[in-house]
Amino acid sequence: MAAICQGIRRAIIEGALLPGDRLPEDALGESFGVSRTIARHALGQLAAEGLVDLRRNRIATVTAPTPADARDIFDIRVALERQVVQHLAGHLSADQVAVLKDIVQQEHDARHGPDGASIRLATEFHIRLAEMTGKPILVRYVTEICYRAGLSLSALARPHSSECAISEHLALIDLIARGPADKAADMMAEHLEAVAARALLSGDRSRSRDLVNILQPYTKG
Repeated sequence: MAAICQGIRRAIIEGALLPGDRLPEDALGESFGVSRTIARHALGQLAAEGLVDLRRNRIATVTAPTPADARDIFDIRVALERQVVQHLAGHLSADQVAVLKDIVQQEHDARHGPDGASIRLATEFHIRLAEMTGKPILVRYVTEICYRAGLSLSALARPHSSECAISEHLALIDLIARGPADKAADMMAEHLEAVAARALLSGDRSRSRDLVNILQPYTKG
């Protein structure tokens, strides 16, 4: 089930699947080569992450966040990620720094490509930071809020350069590695507020939708 969850999640965060897009179990099963039962369980997992809306006796759809939802998501995200940084400041290992810098290098390599790839990689950076705390509850909530933020950005963000986010991620790595915790937490809050200010929020991205064709690049694992 992990492969279908990862594929649909990535398609949503990269903006290939748009808010309101229908996600019928049979079409998902066909795309990923799994049964409808597995597709149904995957949709349940994605619904728990806030990426999919499930309603009784209706086909699942991609969640459609509003600008107000996005603002609330970023407010909650700031509070959670301040906690992440306070736990990590002054305690990152050389290997952890290398992992984070590798993600930033991928962001740099993707900066002239589709916005969706940059959003996905930035989301991965913040989730990986949370995982480095080794605190399962914090990791769970940060992961969910990051996915919700990624959906909000892919759905509502106006076009913008990723250059600022890349430089801010490098500065965050340096300050988190060195400390102190309070300054690093403040930098994280400023970074997330800047992301929201640069990117949010705009409107309509309607286009022709064919679920099987949309998901085809995301079924390769």
